[in-house]
Amino acid sequence: MFQKMIQQVEKILPALEQELKAVKTTSALEQVRVKYLGKKGVLTNVLRNLGKLTAKEKPLVGRLANETKTKIVEILQAKEQELKLSEARTRIEKEDLDISLPGCGPEIGHRHPISQVLEQIKAIFVSMGFDVVEGPDIESDYNNFEALNIPPDHPAREMQDTFYVNGTMLLRTHTSPVQIRTMQARKPPLAIIAPGKVYRRDADISHSPMFHQVEGFMVDKQISLGDLKGVLEVFMREMFGPDTAMRFRPSFFPFTEPSAELDIRCVMCMGEGCRVCKQSGWLEIVGAGMIHPVVFRNVGYNPDEYSGFAFGMGVERIAMLKYRINDIRLFFENDLRFLRQF
Repeated sequence: MFQKMIQQVEKILPALEQELKAVKTTSALEQVRVKYLGKKGVLTNVLRNLGKLTAKEKPLVGRLANETKTKIVEILQAKEQELKLSEARTRIEKEDLDISLPGCGPEIGHRHPISQVLEQIKAIFVSMGFDVVEGPDIESDYNNFEALNIPPDHPAREMQDTFYVNGTMLLRTHTSPVQIRTMQARKPPLAIIAPGKVYRRDADISHSPMFHQVEGFMVDKQISLGDLKGVLEVFMREMFGPDTAMRFRPSFFPFTEPSAELDIRCVMCMGEGCRVCKQSGWLEIVGAGMIHPVVFRNVGYNPDEYSGFAFGMGVERIAMLKYRINDIRLFFENDLRFLRQF
């Protein structure tokens, strides 16, 4: 029995090497590995008779079996490396891949230009002491219109301007409802900006049915139009540069009195007159004014005790002027050629 087992173990390596000559794939190699080293493999079957040997014979057969197993593993590993290289070479040849070409690294994303401008707007106002407050995109008719002194027959209420969810709820047309919510929840003094998405039935090269707006307001005792002018002048020079020319014009908004619009010198033609500014040399950028006493009463403030100003600006419009972009739709088309510029 001893000699027979020795002979069986000695025959394993030559048989393995002969069999490996016909192996061409790693999957076939795995089958060979199981055949020789598996639980029911050739080497295991030989060692099952180890108990029939004498105490002196067992170590001799065991040592030979261990040495054989080590060599089997080494031979299989070498063959595996050879097959993997061969398979990789074959795959490359079939794919017609030029491995000498430089590799293409993953593209690293970055913030959208609208997000970049919005973050800059918030940073400027936060540096002036304003808090950032957000509100829901779906608003009540009361917060969006009535509380802001917009009567039922106002044009802004018409269906072609507003997306209504039902009779009393709608997609907010401005972020001004955050002003109502904040004043109902807090007492003066207040200095707040409210960035967010707003929705209107409008779409062309300068309008989008969804865009971003920043509402801002300040309420305290003895707040004046001069405070509003000072805040907006600081903002505009921080956003567009210290040499930015500005002008205030009288205007009308239901929720402010008096009301004004802020223009900046056209960044396209530098005031000389062009298609963008309609040959005027100026571009309207902010609507603003002193908060209407009716709005104060609607939120429980005494207009004889408190005063305040409010303003609103479109983020896309500021981004278009800052980066000299002539079509608002570029912000939403996700064209990488456009986005990579920022």
